[in-house]
Amino acid sequence: MSVRWETEGLQTVGIVCLVIMFLKLMHLLGLIDITETDDSSDSDLELSTVRHQPEGLDQLQAQTKFTRKELQSLYRGFKNECPSGLVDEETFKSIYSQFFPQGDATTYAHFLFNAFDMDRSGSIRFEDFVIGLSVLLRGSVTEKLNWAFNLYDINKDGYITKEEMLAIMKSIYDMMGRYTYPCVRDDAPSEHVDKFFQKMDRNRDGVVTIEEFIETCQKDENIMNSMQLFENVI
Repeated sequence: MSVRWETEGLQTVGIVCLVIMFLKLMHLLGLIDITETDDSSDSDLELSTVRHQPEGLDQLQAQTKFTRKELQSLYRGFKNECPSGLVDEETFKSIYSQFFPQGDATTYAHFLFNAFDMDRSGSIRFEDFVIGLSVLLRGSVTEKLNWAFNLYDINKDGYITKEEMLAIMKSIYDMMGRYTYPCVRDDAPSEHVDKFFQKMDRNRDGVVTIEEFIETCQKDENIMNSMQLFENVI
């Protein structure tokens, strides 16, 4: 497999595509294999055998765009792979890194883990997983862009700085390793950060706000087309 990095739209589209790889990982683990089985006897989530007990099914259904049966199926898969009901960061990194044996996915997996760990508890709960998945698969364009912005905004202060963007870009190149084509120059991440800010930082104040990010993305046809990658995964 080889990946050819395009300069235009790489920063956003690249992140979107890599998150899709995470969703495929969940599919391989059996976490998003939605089946139409008759679960009339499963009136709620089974909670008796796990250390962490998720919120009730009705509450999760209200918080997401999944049906009751979909939530039940998602939970069974999650509980089967994560009996404790929690996924810690080291486990997440270990699983995610299996997709990139020729690179180092540790840093990118850390950023992605933090995007799902909404309460900063150090573990991904079933609620974190399913709410994030709902946004990525069935959220509006604005909701998906908000999620992507949160991934970029490493310290969660409401702004994307050049330092944060550079850390994200370096983690992507580290993760892809020798699979990149053509070979990556040392200054390539910095060049992509400069292009990102030329496009996104509309008032040239050195940071990108959520408003600038969403407005610019919504005017970019390539980025909008990339949002469709999230559809019909499950």
